[in-house]
Amino acid sequence: MPVRQSVINSIASKYVFSIISLILLFASCNEETLPKPKAFLRLSYTNATAYHKTTSHCPYSFEISSHAITTYNEKCWVTIKYPRLKATINITYRPVENNLKKLLKESEKLTYNHAIKADGISTLPYEDFKNKKYGAIAEVTGNAASPIQFHLTDSTNNFITGALYFRVQPNYDSILPAVKFIEKDIRHLMETLEWKN
Repeated sequence: MPVRQSVINSIASKYVFSIISLILLFASCNEETLPKPKAFLRLSYTNATAYHKTTSHCPYSFEISSHAITTYNEKCWVTIKYPRLKATINITYRPVENNLKKLLKESEKLTYNHAIKADGISTLPYEDFKNKKYGAIAEVTGNAASPIQFHLTDSTNNFITGALYFRVQPNYDSILPAVKFIEKDIRHLMETLEWKN
């Protein structure tokens, strides 16, 4: 009898083990296991609704986003930093002294220096006859060092050029949301710029 009981216990334990194994097999196979997709960088920006007017001894002023930090140097060149975006707009000022054509060519040359790395360059003219502002804004697509450049002049006394740079290796697809965010501020800067003389 003890042999028979041990055989029954052995069969019962195998039966219980088989049932538990089947339950675990079916329970674990409900969903197909997939590898995790590659993560994408999520950039979130607050709306730049607050602008303030810059003040300086320079012959021009403009409005800039409250997210930016503005510093002038003795030549009236301006550095506008966006710390959270690792971006900077560099503005250079030059007086017009019978050299407007030369200044325009230099500005155009600055834009087209990026043509080597650029996929394309599109330029839009800007004119505000009432406030004597004439210029253009250029968007450089591709992995160029500066995705946006612009210039403004009153054609008689003042000329500024500006360029947007990021403190990262150029990768246009990655920085595009930041470029579009800052482009709105650049357009606002151009629209609100005032010559003091």
